Amino acid sequence: MSKKKTSIMKLIILVGAIAIVLLIGWQTGLINHLQEVETMQRFFNDFGLLGYGIYILLFIAVAVFMLPASVMTLVAGVTFGPFIGGMLAMIGGTLGAATAFLVSKYLARAMITNRFKGNKVFENIDKQVEKNGVSFLILTRLVPIFPYNLQNYAYGLTRLPFVKYTVISFVAMAPGSFIYAYMAGQIVREGISPFLMLQFSGAGITLFLLSLIPKYLAKKKGIDMHDLKAR
Repeated sequence: MSKKKTSIMKLIILVGAIAIVLLIGWQTGLINHLQEVETMQRFFNDFGLLGYGIYILLFIAVAVFMLPASVMTLVAGVTFGPFIGGMLAMIGGTLGAATAFLVSKYLARAMITNRFKGNKVFENIDKQVEKNGVSFLILTRLVPIFPYNLQNYAYGLTRLPFVKYTVISFVAMAPGSFIYAYMAGQIVREGISPFLMLQFSGAGITLFLLSLIPKYLAKKKGIDMHDLKAR
């Protein structure tokens, strides 16, 4: 099978998987459960515009304390709606990554170095950044080879400058963060509909196209992604 046909098949499988997950969620009542978000919405709405700031501070805390960041991305869409939630998820994820980076580089460098001494993720990131620079940062932000929270601290121990790390992290993470938050918000507001399925198909195509970028970078730089995952 040619590479073009293989890519098309992967795209079809991705879109199909999204559709199956949605159908299962709808049939099992999970979607209805997600729609019961009035309490959470009231909590943030009671603060007015400060609610946005509170959400971002919570996202930063999640990144610093290495809690599941994907939950915060979905919460943004569910609570604030598709568009605003997507924007807040992008901002929160970036500021969380930036804060953890600074903690690792300046505030707790010795403690983190000792805590993760011998950790393969940290060793791989340090080695690859030394060899490939920002190309490796782009690759790992677009493809979850390593956990988001571990990446933030690991990159803080490398020679990457803070501004460059933050800007590239934002650009690389923004599409995925926005799409997941937006889709979560759409499910809550509109439920399952043909138009939503069309949007999910578009999201699947977008994520698929983005996944080609790290493959190109890895090939160009001679990085074996399978080898990285295995370590």
